Amino acid sequence: MRHKHTLRFFISLFFVTAFAQSQEEVATDTLSKKTKYGLRIGADISKPLRSLLEDDYTGFEVVADFRLTEKFYAAAEVGNEQKDFFEPNLNATTSGSYAKIGVDLNAHNNWLGLNNAIFGGLRYGFASFKQELLAYSIYTNNTIFPPSVRIEPREFNGLTAHWVELVLGVKTEVLNNLYLSINVQLKRKLSESELDNFDNIFIPGFNSTNDFSEFGAGYGYSISYLIPLFQK
Repeated sequence: MRHKHTLRFFISLFFVTAFAQSQEEVATDTLSKKTKYGLRIGADISKPLRSLLEDDYTGFEVVADFRLTEKFYAAAEVGNEQKDFFEPNLNATTSGSYAKIGVDLNAHNNWLGLNNAIFGGLRYGFASFKQELLAYSIYTNNTIFPPSVRIEPREFNGLTAHWVELVLGVKTEVLNNLYLSINVQLKRKLSESELDNFDNIFIPGFNSTNDFSEFGAGYGYSISYLIPLFQK
């Protein structure tokens, strides 16, 4: 009987030890999560759509970002725009190119295998453009005679503007490495070239200007493709 009890004790001890070891192995087992790092490049498709739908607008924009860390991205946009103004008291055209550079912060915690983003970002923007004043009317409060219209084309070349902007948006991976993104932009003008007897009514990349504020707004809807370079 003593030998039987001893044998049962060692058998029980063996199973308890084996069970404890299996539990420890399960607890320490982890999944390997690999994150893609690379260059994401694409285009803002809202500008070609505006070019098709609006007779007075032509533009395009190339967008790109590069992942620096798990949350931070270096980002840039480069584009060209032309805007025509045909109003009762003014005919003018603005055309030129712009570039914006900055960083984005992804505030979204992705599930395993996903790479979407809810992001905020800052940009520094610079534009080089020209204004063409085609015709204008001289203001008068005389109700008998209509205002006189001056057709004296003038061209203002070598104009520049600088601004900063806050960007808020969402990026979604719709197919493998293919992303759709939508964003809104709040802009604050820093400086611009001043003209004689005429104002900059539109700045490429900044959008329309006004006399009572240095702020502007914009939006974007882009499609881009991620070129994976390495994984972490």
